[in-house]
Amino acid sequence: MAGDRPDGQPDLDRLTPGTTPIADHALIGDTHTTALVTRAGSVDWLCWGRHDAPALFCRLLDLPRGGFADLRLGGEAVARRYLPGTNVLETTFETPTGRAVLFDFMALHPAEARSEGPDGDTGHRLVRILRCEHGTVRGAFRARFTPNFGRERACVEARDRSARVTCRAWTLEARAGGAMRETEEGLEAAVSLREGESTFFVLQEADAATGVRELADAERDLELTSRYWTGWSAGIDYDGPWRDAVHRSALVLKLLTYAPTGAIVAAPTTSLPEAVPGERNYDYRYSWIRDASFTVTAFCNLGLAREAQEYVRFLCEVDPSGGRELRLLYGIDGSTAEEEILEHLPGWGGVGPVRIGNAAQGQDQHDIYGELLVALHAYLDATGYDPPLDLRERIATMVENLARHCVDHQDDPDEGIWELRDGQQHLQHTKALLWVGLDRAWRTAEHLAGFDPAEITRWRETADALRAEYEEKAWNDEVQAHTQAYGSTLMDASVLRTMLFGALDPASARARSTLAAVERELTVNDLVYRYRTEDGLEGDEATFTACSFWRGGVYALAGDTAEAQRIYEKLIGFGNDLHLFAEELSPDGGVHLGNFPQAFTHMCVINHAVRYRECVKNFGVARSPE
Repeated sequence: MAGDRPDGQPDLDRLTPGTTPIADHALIGDTHTTALVTRAGSVDWLCWGRHDAPALFCRLLDLPRGGFADLRLGGEAVARRYLPGTNVLETTFETPTGRAVLFDFMALHPAEARSEGPDGDTGHRLVRILRCEHGTVRGAFRARFTPNFGRERACVEARDRSARVTCRAWTLEARAGGAMRETEEGLEAAVSLREGESTFFVLQEADAATGVRELADAERDLELTSRYWTGWSAGIDYDGPWRDAVHRSALVLKLLTYAPTGAIVAAPTTSLPEAVPGERNYDYRYSWIRDASFTVTAFCNLGLAREAQEYVRFLCEVDPSGGRELRLLYGIDGSTAEEEILEHLPGWGGVGPVRIGNAAQGQDQHDIYGELLVALHAYLDATGYDPPLDLRERIATMVENLARHCVDHQDDPDEGIWELRDGQQHLQHTKALLWVGLDRAWRTAEHLAGFDPAEITRWRETADALRAEYEEKAWNDEVQAHTQAYGSTLMDASVLRTMLFGALDPASARARSTLAAVERELTVNDLVYRYRTEDGLEGDEATFTACSFWRGGVYALAGDTAEAQRIYEKLIGFGNDLHLFAEELSPDGGVHLGNFPQAFTHMCVINHAVRYRECVKNFGVARSPE
């Protein structure tokens, strides 16, 4: 049934020679910020201190001139993995004279039990420990610093086994186990190890009271950071057939939180292209209401209610209006940033533009009110409708205001879930989420005190009316499917998501016909495009990985668990060797595109594994129809 359209296949010949594939990166972090590490052991992306800070290492976006921290051993990396249950990366190197293992992580120590705020203590340290396992290894740790995306110069002063790195915004300290010297690019620290010996390289706040001074300090950081992550992972409530992928996705989502406020960023990177060539390059280091709401649901599905609670607390803090003035996206401290193009950066593979900030914040996307109501309902259900007292009243206020938004905007067009830049429409996904949100609102209100019964009745009646309108206007007789917008003949994969929320019964004739249209028009190799229409942007984007998971979820809810399992297992196989996903995949599944790793995708990995498990309980393992 699926089509065979080649659109969206990137033109890799356009990339700068030597470009590291997006999927070749790993992610480490400390719930404040993250770093991307290549297969070769080079830290090519780091925003110091917080996710949305100006990049210190940006070779990811500027191959010839961007900052990095790498390791030169005269050999090659032959294997990598995360230590089980952690975000500690282990990379094995083979050289002509020996074998060594590199541990990369950002320090994060277990903290005393806290009801809110960070659940671990970080010293803002990037730590690298190298152990020689066989023979001898020689080489150097190297670093080049390009503060503020390379718009500033760093002053480097090396002495013995340490160096101070200073720019306008901060002073950092680099320490190592070997002699350190200044170079034309930055600095390097010598490595010379025999079997059984170890050394280290660390980047940390200057003059930190708890900083790393010697190898023993770095080893202690490794032990405590591993203990933090294994302790956190032990709370993940999933032990199904795809445990490794689900647990890795949960660990990724935890890394994408900003512990001081509870915010959840959409991705740790900016401007990794969704099309090659094209201009679909955006900054995802912000907290979208929609994406974060998805992530809250994923946390709740895994029994991780604290993370969901912290995001709810974040919303209450950054939106004192209680939902009356809700914005599309927020900075991790509640601030906003105007979109800006950094002309001096060529972009990943030479594919620009490089953007910081995001212009989508000025759009109308009315589905977010329903999205957040769904997430609040999931959070409250996970807590037995017994949130902390300081949140209870604020959540009730937010539910009431969000429900009013759904009522007030039921007749308004918008740019919708895909943030279309070619004009507003009456999009089917938005309409479905408005009535789904109202449905969740009245159900929530029945469990919380203080709501006006007349308002609850109004929400139920409006939800029923919106659903009837949706069933009439979203359906197109010519196409025999629910289409992108009222009156449209164009297909849009977001209809799959409306099925997952109950806007359509996945087993109904209309749902089956709509699924068939999605597979005919938008699907290739079990990968699904968002849409195949003009959207005001240059370049053909690749398939959207979340949509591909949605398709599998629809099969599961329709009772065809065998087909759902086949799709899910195939999709999991498209992840990189560490079970990490970007936003999009080339139609052949071989190239990851877009910001990496992407919360949207990893949320789907979790939610559809959980959905499949529940559907097997309901339907058994059914045989796919012939």
